[in-house]
Amino acid sequence: MLKLIPIERRTGLTREEFIENYLKPRKPVVFTDLSKDWAATKKWTFEYLSENFGDLDVPVVDPTFHLPGAHYMKSHRTMKFRDYLAEIQKGPSKLRVFLWNIMEHAKGLTNDVAFPTICDGWADNYPFMFYGGAGSVTGMHYDIDCSHVFHTHFLTRKHIVLFSPEQGRLLYQHPFTVQSPVNPLEPDYEKYPALDRAIGYETVLTHGETLFIPALWWHYIVYVDAGFSLSQRSIDNPFIMTRGLFNIARHFVVDKGMNKIAGPEWKKWKEKESYKRAEKAMAEL
Repeated sequence: MLKLIPIERRTGLTREEFIENYLKPRKPVVFTDLSKDWAATKKWTFEYLSENFGDLDVPVVDPTFHLPGAHYMKSHRTMKFRDYLAEIQKGPSKLRVFLWNIMEHAKGLTNDVAFPTICDGWADNYPFMFYGGAGSVTGMHYDIDCSHVFHTHFLTRKHIVLFSPEQGRLLYQHPFTVQSPVNPLEPDYEKYPALDRAIGYETVLTHGETLFIPALWWHYIVYVDAGFSLSQRSIDNPFIMTRGLFNIARHFVVDKGMNKIAGPEWKKWKEKESYKRAEKAMAEL
């Protein structure tokens, strides 16, 4: 059975403690109070966002996001923000707004959040936001730019599973991507036998809580309820930054290029290679 260890939760964590005990050793932690002074945790609701920014057009993705073809890794349509928010509040929905920078269009929102003083190296002028309906899933991946991520959730609940970089080969990573097809909450050991050897971490974020996801850590996310989150990114290592630039180039040149040329056959090749790597990883354990 896949082993998932609860992620440690901390209140009142100092900068010094965080850097020594979590940032340097690359260990995840949930801050229960990192955003406690943000105006956003008090004023951002579905109603507030809809009333004030509902006319914005938002890119929407569904479970076809990773399928080969013309829409591979692309939004398949746009919706008015108010319509999208109304849709996900009706009930379970697979629709997500992924990596959308609302603050480029509504710069006043930047006044409602702040970059924490818990560490340095912040990479964003405007943090990305994510929205999802109950039951929607962000598949297993690590962030392509290899940054540390401070992921703050609002209003509802979000279930997140993490794996360290060392576990990557057991997760059937597709070559030339930062993606994995496995579902750690419903593991299919017949299809992915190496997954049984993996050890992960999990937590359920609630309103105002922030998860520190160290650079290169894999994450799988399920919206327990419709909700939204904000990610702030930090980079403290120039070598990691270089790897991130390599990942981005590899994705746009090789993976997307081969998807255009070969489509489903390219996906089959990636799957085949991921099995070879997983089998080798199991043999080395």
